[in-house]
Parts: sequence; structure tokens; C-alpha cells
Amino acid sequence: MLFSLCILNGCSYPVDSNNKQENSQPTDSVQFYLSEENSYSNAEFKRNLAKAYALAKNVKKDSLKSKYFSELSYYYLSEADSTKFRKSNILALEYSRKIGDSATLANNHWDLASFFDDYAVEDSAYYHYSAAEKIYRALNDTYYSARMLYNMALIQSEIKDYIGSEINTIKAIELFEPLKKYENLFHCYSNLGSLSNALKEYDRALEYYDEALFYLDKVDPNSSAKLGAYNNIGVVYQQMGLHKEAMESFNKVISVDSIKIKNTRNYATAISNYALSQSKLGDSSGVLDKLTEVLHVRDSLNDIRGLAVIQYQIADHYLSLGDSTKALEFALRGKENAVQSSSNLRILELLALLGKIDPKNATSYTHEYIKLNDSLIHEERTLQNKFTRIRFETDQFIEQNVLLARQRQLWIGIAVGILAVAALLLLMFNQLRKNQKLRFEQAQQKANQEIFNLLLAQNTKMEQGKQLEKKRVSEELHDGILGQMLGIRLILTGLNNKTDDTSVLKRAELLKKLQNLEEEIRTISHELSRASEEKIHNFIVSVKELLQTVEDSSDMTCEFKYDHNIDWDQLTADLKINIYRIVQENLQNCIKHSRATQVVVAFEHEGNQLNITISDNGVGFNAKKGKRGIGLKNIKSRLEKLNGTYSINSQVGNGTKVMVTIPHQLIKHVTPQSA
Repeated sequence: MLFSLCILNGCSYPVDSNNKQENSQPTDSVQFYLSEENSYSNAEFKRNLAKAYALAKNVKKDSLKSKYFSELSYYYLSEADSTKFRKSNILALEYSRKIGDSATLANNHWDLASFFDDYAVEDSAYYHYSAAEKIYRALNDTYYSARMLYNMALIQSEIKDYIGSEINTIKAIELFEPLKKYENLFHCYSNLGSLSNALKEYDRALEYYDEALFYLDKVDPNSSAKLGAYNNIGVVYQQMGLHKEAMESFNKVISVDSIKIKNTRNYATAISNYALSQSKLGDSSGVLDKLTEVLHVRDSLNDIRGLAVIQYQIADHYLSLGDSTKALEFALRGKENAVQSSSNLRILELLALLGKIDPKNATSYTHEYIKLNDSLIHEERTLQNKFTRIRFETDQFIEQNVLLARQRQLWIGIAVGILAVAALLLLMFNQLRKNQKLRFEQAQQKANQEIFNLLLAQNTKMEQGKQLEKKRVSEELHDGILGQMLGIRLILTGLNNKTDDTSVLKRAELLKKLQNLEEEIRTISHELSRASEEKIHNFIVSVKELLQTVEDSSDMTCEFKYDHNIDWDQLTADLKINIYRIVQENLQNCIKHSRATQVVVAFEHEGNQLNITISDNGVGFNAKKGKRGIGLKNIKSRLEKLNGTYSINSQVGNGTKVMVTIPHQLIKHVTPQSA
């Protein structure tokens, strides 16, 4: 049976043929079932893999378990059996780490990285590629270290970490060049070309693509990979506005003999790009026919992502011809395909185009565009931060290895010194003097170590302080400023076209609130947390004003319930401001997501507990599957400071109820009954 080869960033490390021969004896049942030669069909091979897995679990020798589960992991990944792959890969990592088999451990990390890469889990894929690269580097395996760097660079380019991707690609090139790995160099320079194009460095991009073709010619001058390079070069010329040069580049693909049959995808890409440049030059003859042909090709290949691209181009072409009806039809179909294929960048382009085609609904398309774009930017920043942490941990790993090497050298030196001193004491009968000298050296070393530990502890505390301050400022900005600005923006939107006296007064009040926001931002920037806390001079009044602002800025009615027999201002300033921010964040979530018409906020005190409940009659959501955004993380962070807890009770269609519990003893002032 045949297995497809993994692509460049896939798990294509070589199987140790010597070990395979050594363990292919009839007595080794596990290796017998793992051997492809002993299976006559793919179905039989899958059954044999299951038998090998069951037998491998009962093997007593850890080195054999490491070997067997590593092979099982590789084969299950090739078979796209995700469940069995994860099980075997976990065991492979465990046993290879246990016996200290670095090469196998690196291969297992590579398998896991490829798995996450296939499922577009970029941060996990990057982490395991990075883990494999560190091991290969430690083993001085230059080639596979370079392969991992290239794979990491590809993932970075996907999340628009172009600088990081460029750095890792150049590192890979530096390792591939001495090895004369020309095909790998072709892929590296192609990636640099794509990165430069994304950064709008077009001349540099063309230089990289030329360098890529130079290395590809060394491997195979007739390689089909050239077609992709020519398409990429044509796109760069399009970005530069040099459409004649772009058409020449695309024509190199179109003119290849039998290209439509041999490489349909590259042909379709070249034709659509050629038509686009032709249209940009003012020549519309045959453009629609070319685009229609590409549409049929993409449809025959069931290329959903490609269909979204060509439907965008056809819609844009109809718009240029003034046929908004046809343009709207293809733009909407393209948007459906872009959503189905999770092509977020194409969705953004189509939303922008729909805003031009359909002016009546332009506002709706603009809001959808802003929402999706903000979400993508947030996700990209989150992933970039994760990658930065992984790189930081990698640097720490290198520094720790250097430190350990120095420590080993130091201890070796100390041991040799002690032996030399002992020998000298025996020869010169001066053991007392030498022992005193040795104790002095040890005391000096201990003192130096204590000084080092003190410096290290001081640096650690400083860093922790910085992180806590950053977190505090982030919480205040998100919970305070953004919440109030949302309310003001919504009210101003409603008052935008009104000129009556009430609206004018309302706008004046909002301007005053903006001034208060300016003061609060200034307060945060100067770290005057006390001044910010003192602004809540009357806690209940502040909460009521918050609810009134929510009512004014939305379609919700707000009800506030609290125990009138309690002086709520007896709460500490820190407790009041955190409770205020928690309520504010939950109300903001109601506005954004719940589509509720009524919200009820209740403050209760029971025993030694302060209970806060925020409930709405909105659409609700599945609480088990709901994502935790920065707002809920901030709420959790605030409650951790107060030793409090919170829970969310929500079902789709039945509204949402948030319950917050904070341990605190309040004094009730009971009103005396009248006689």
C-alpha cells in the first residue's frame, strides 16, 4: 500500500531502517503489525495498527515503548486518525522523555505540531515546532533545525507577525545554504517574497522571488512550483500598478502546454489575475468570459475559498460596469462562500464591496466589517503575544543551558582544586593551613551566591510589580473608560440628527461626561488610584447613575434593588470601586450581546456575604461553550483580590443571570417601628 508524502512543513523525518530490520523478526509481533509490507490493503493496515497499539501497551521495556508509540503516532497522523494519534503521541512523548531519547522526542513534537497545524491551532503548532527546533539544535542537527524554523515562520506569517516570520526564515536560510538544500531555499525565499509583498516592499519582494526561482532551477528547471512563483510575481506587479508586467507574468502560466488539465488551480488563478489586470488597463473585452470560466473551474473543483475570490472579482467587475444588481448577487454569494471557508480576509473585502454596491445597507455592512476586523486584530495580537512568550521561554532555555554548563565547569574546577589541595597537604604536611584556606574559599563562594540570589529576587519582584501595574491599568481602561464611552457613543448616535433644546442639553451633559472621562484617564496615567476611588462619594447614587446611563444609551429598562437599611458607603473604597466595575462590565455585556429589554441589578447581604445579582431577559447562551473574553477575565481578577466568586447561569432563549458573592460583614441600621 502507498502513503502520501507529507508536505514541507509536515512530519517527513526518516524512519531508522536499521532498527526496522533489527526488530522485524517474527518474534516481534508489534513490529510485524507496524510493517507496511505485512498489510495488503489500507483497511488491513488500520487493523494491524490497532493490534500493534494493544501489544505495545503491554511491553515492559521503556525504550521499546518509546519506539513503538512514536511509529504509531506517525502512522496515525498519516492516516488522519486524530483520536488514536493523540493517544499514541502522548505515550510517545512520555516514554521518549523518560528514557532521554532526544531525537525521538523531537520527532514526536514535530508530529504534534503538524497535527495542530492541520487543524489551524497556530499557537500550539508553533510551540511544538519550537520545542522540536530546540532539541534538534542541541543535537547539532542543522537540517531539521532549519526545517522547524521555516515551519514556525509560516505560522507567524499566517497571523501577520511578518517581522518574526522574516527573522526565522532568514535563520533557516543561513542553515540551509551550507547544506545546499536548494528546494528548501526556494520555499524560504518564496516566503520572504510573500512577507515583503504584505509589508508593501514590492521591489524587495521581486528580488526574493527571483532568488527563489534561481534555487528552484538548480533542482528542477521544469518544476510546476514555478507556476505559483509566476502568479506571486504577477500579484506584486499588480500591487505596484504595473499591470502590463503583471499580465506578462500571468501569461507565463497560461501559455504552459496543457496547463488547464495538468495544473487546473494555477491556471484558474492566473486567468482571474490576468483578467483583473486587463480590466485595470481599461480593456474590458473578454474579461467577463475569463472570470466566468474561472468560476466554473473553481466550482468543478469544489474550491469554496477560490469561489469566494472569483465571485468577489466578478462582483467588482459588474460594479465597474454600473450593473449593481449583478454585482450584489455575486457579492452576496461570495460572502456566503467566504464564511463557509472561514476566509476572514475575503469576508472583509466583500463587506467593503457590499457597502459600495448597496448604499441603503452600507451602515449594516460597515458595522459587521468593524466588528469582524476588531475581532481579527484582537486574535492576531493574542497569538503574537503567545509567540513572543514562547520565544522568550526559548531564550531563557538557552541561557539556563549556558548557566548549567558554566556551573558544571565551575564544580569540575572546584573538585580538581580540592584534589590538588589534598595532594599538596599530604606532600607538605600542612593540612591545617590548607583546610583554613579551603573554608575561606567556600565562605566567599557562599557569600557571592547569596548576593546573586538577592539580586535575582530583587529583579523578580520588580518585574512582578510591573506586571501587576500593567494588569491594573488594563482593567481600569477596559472596565471604566470603554464602558462609559460605549454608552456615550450610543446616545450621541441617537442625538446626531436632532436639534431640539432637549437634545442640545443632552449633548451638553454628554460633553461634561467626556470631560470626566478625560479626568479619569489623566488620573490613571498618573497612577492616582486614590483619587479615582474617592470619586465614588455616594455608592448607591453612583450605581443608580450608571443604570440611568445604560437606559439612556440602549433599549433596556434597568431596575435596581438593594437593602435600604444598610449604609453602603461603609464599604471600603477599594471594595466599592471593584463592585462598581463588575456591575459596569456585566451591563456592558448585556448591551453588546444579550439583546435584552430588561435588566435587574440586586444587592443583598446575607450572613457574612455580600451577594450581587445581574439578570436579564435576553437571548442567553450556552454557558458551557461560551468564550471568556477580557471582560470576564477582569471580573475574575477583581474577585480574586476580594476573595469572591462568581457564576453564570444562562440558557439559549432564557436570558442570563450572573451571581457574584463577596465575603464581607455589613452593619444594618434597622428602622424602629412606629407605636
